[in-house]
Formats: sequence, structure tokens, C-alpha cells
Amino acid sequence: MADYEAVIGLEVHVELKTNTKIFCHSTTAFGGEPNTHVCPVCLGLPGVLPVLNKRVVEYAIRAGLALNCQIAGFSKFDRKNYYYPDLPKNYQISQYDLPLAEHGFIDIDIEGQTKRIGITRVHMEEDAGKLVHQGSISTTPYSLVDYNRTGVPLIEIVSEPDMRSPEEARAYLDKLKAIIQYTGVSDCKMEEGSLRCDANVSVRPRGRAEFGTRAEIKNMNSFRALQKAVAYEIERQIDVLEEGGRVVQETRTWEENKGITMSMRSKEEAHDYRYFPDPDLVPMIIDRDWVEEIRASLPELPGQRKERYVRELGLSPYDAEVLTTTKETADYFEECLKSYPNAKIIGNWVMGELSRLLNAGNIEISLCNITPGQLADMLKLMDKGTISGKIAKTVFEEMFDSGKDPEQIVKEKGLMQISDEGAIASEVDRVLADNPKVVEDYRAGKEKALGFLVGQVMKATRGKANPDLVNKLLRDKM
Repeated sequence: MADYEAVIGLEVHVELKTNTKIFCHSTTAFGGEPNTHVCPVCLGLPGVLPVLNKRVVEYAIRAGLALNCQIAGFSKFDRKNYYYPDLPKNYQISQYDLPLAEHGFIDIDIEGQTKRIGITRVHMEEDAGKLVHQGSISTTPYSLVDYNRTGVPLIEIVSEPDMRSPEEARAYLDKLKAIIQYTGVSDCKMEEGSLRCDANVSVRPRGRAEFGTRAEIKNMNSFRALQKAVAYEIERQIDVLEEGGRVVQETRTWEENKGITMSMRSKEEAHDYRYFPDPDLVPMIIDRDWVEEIRASLPELPGQRKERYVRELGLSPYDAEVLTTTKETADYFEECLKSYPNAKIIGNWVMGELSRLLNAGNIEISLCNITPGQLADMLKLMDKGTISGKIAKTVFEEMFDSGKDPEQIVKEKGLMQISDEGAIASEVDRVLADNPKVVEDYRAGKEKALGFLVGQVMKATRGKANPDLVNKLLRDKM
């Protein structure tokens, strides 16, 4: 990479969270028996006409405004012609030269610096179906097609080729996903196909203005996979150039198990799709008052929320960034604050223990057993001295598993902190008598010796002794 520079642009497809499809009344619900969420319109049967779902346009405008785009006053739909078994009409209704929104941007944080990534356009289109590849019939592989997803409304968000590393691409995706989730137009669940991303990657010698030949990478099912795929593709293209070869413009797929990209087909150009205005859909004139109504209804977005946390709650920019990464996490954090107004302590628990347990179980925070009120109640037990910080972690894990209230868990498991000075003093005396050499070390100025003695008392009391009182008694007696 010392001699080369990567150039990366991303195309992100987002399914909009409408109740019905973009041009018909069929449901957009995820799942269902194959080919049951369909009708003559989304199946492209003869004699049917599409009718535009107004909510799709509203959501697309909402997303475009959140991404700092200019909303077009005049826009239209086009037919993108190609054959694939999951495309029943043999064309996709999309937008070509007059998209709904253009010229936006996202600011990302990279190594303490802010970098602006341009957004070329946001346009609407319909989704295709899904192919399910099966084993074989008489040793011949075959595929099944499920058209339930056909006609589900999408927006495609196309970035400028402004990213220069896999880390920047990942930061852009994280920020984009957060913004879209905050607007409420999509749940962005990659596991359900609500958010999908293709990456265009090229490399060029450092200092050269012209872009290199790009390859498009498809079939990445996670942000982690995208980061790995982009990193691999950059190395692959550099190797090709270093060996005197020529990078071919093509579409490649990411093979997760092998950790490599592989060629799928040559990359299509716009003229290959024979775009032309869809004759069944009239152009759209977007009312400016409607656009401003939508703008006024936008919620506080992640960047604005982060700034408020730093300004009003005194959090560090890093903590505020982590807590606002998803709307659900930020909402949970703020709900906790209503009952326990200490942002730093709550933030530490949400980013620490709660995040650890959620990640280990691959659980969304919205499905967490611990309510914000329960977390606040546990912190209050710590403040009252009922439980220690060490015991709190045990209580927290039990809350996470069972959903029980912290006070109930403390009573059932006998975890109440020992704050009786007489009971602790007897253990302190025993530990001091058993460790005369450590006592001498402490009196000789070795402060670390105190930590060992505290640990012995806590071990003897099974972590229930009040640690502040243990420290005080040990110091007094020595």
C-alpha cells in the first residue's frame, strides 16, 4: 500500500419498512411460505398495471433529507432490462437519469479525524425475488425461486468513490445504517436482507489522478465480511499490477469460507440494461411544502444526539459515539437516565457488561431481559451498600438470564453485602495473623501488599464484604 492507493465506493440497498409493496397491495412481511406474498402485479402477469405507493416516496425523501441530499422537484421511474430467474417481468422498475435525491454526504470519524463521504444519489426501485439453490435431481443441481420479496420497495444509496481504506468503508456503513435506523424507514436487518451492500474497488499508483479499473464485489452478508472482502480485493489488484497484469472490470463474489473474492461475470454498463422511462408510471412532481413537512418531522439523528450527550451529559466524544451507534441503544440509555441520572455510570454498564452479554448471545438490545428500570434499581442497590461492585456483576448476569428484579435475586441468592464492621473485623484479624510477611511489606511502604490483603478478606467473605470498609479496617489495624 506504500505505492498504491485504494479507491472505494459503496452501493447500499435498503428495504423500506412499508406494509405493502411499492406497486401493489401485497404484504412486505418477512418470511411466509414461498410465493404466498404475491399478486398478479408483482408477478408481472399480462394485463396488470403498477400503482405507486405514496409512503415509499415519503420514506425515500425522509432518508434523502437525513443524508443531506437535495430532493428533486421532478423525478421518474425507468425500466432496467435484464433476464434473471428471480425477475418475473424480465425488467426491474428503478430510476436512472432523474433520481429522487442527489448530492448528499455523511461525515465519518477516522482516527480522531472527521472525513466527509459524498453521496451521489438515492433512488427508489423494486426488489427482485430470491433463488434457493438445492442439491440435485439425478445428480443435476437445481434452484427454486421464491417471489415473496419481488416488489418490496428499496432505496439504493450510491456513494462517491471517496473512501480509501476498508476501515473507512466500514465506518461509512456503520454511520449510514445508524442514520437510516434513526429515521424509522427501515430496520436495516442484514440477516433478513433489509440492508445489502455492494462494493466497487480499484487501486491506482499514489499521486495519479485517474482511477484504476474497478471490480464490484457482491454477496457480502455482514459489515465484517465487507471489510475483509475489500481488504482482500485491494491486495489482489495490487498483486495483479505488480506482476505486470491488467485488472479486469468484472463482478466478483465474496467466498466467506475461503476468505477470497472470485469472478462471477463481466461488469455490466448502463447501456447493457437498455434503460427507458417506464410507460406505465407517470413522472412525479414533488411538492416542496411536502418535502419541508417531512424535513420538520425528522427525529434527532445520531450525530446530533452525540453532540447533545457531550454538551449536556458531559460524556466523552468516544462514549457518546458508542452509545448513539444504534437508536435502540441510545433509547435504552436515556430510559435508564430517567430513574438514575448519572450518565457516566449508566454508560459504563451499557457499553461494558450489557454489551458483552448481548454480543455473546447475539441478542438485540430490544430483546434484552434487563429493562432500563431494573438496571437503575441495581445501581441504587450499589449506592445503598446493599451489594458491592463485584456482586453487582453476578446479579447483572442473573438478571440478563432470568429477567428477575435485582432485589429479588439478592434475597434469593443471599448476596447482600456485609457492612457490619464487627463481622468484617474478625476476618481482617485472621488475614493479618496469617500473613505477617505481607503486613511487614506494607509497613515498609509497599502499597501493593494492601491489595493482596484486601483480596484475601474478600475471598474469605465470598466477595460480600464492603470493600471500602475492608480497606479502612486493614489500614487502621496496620
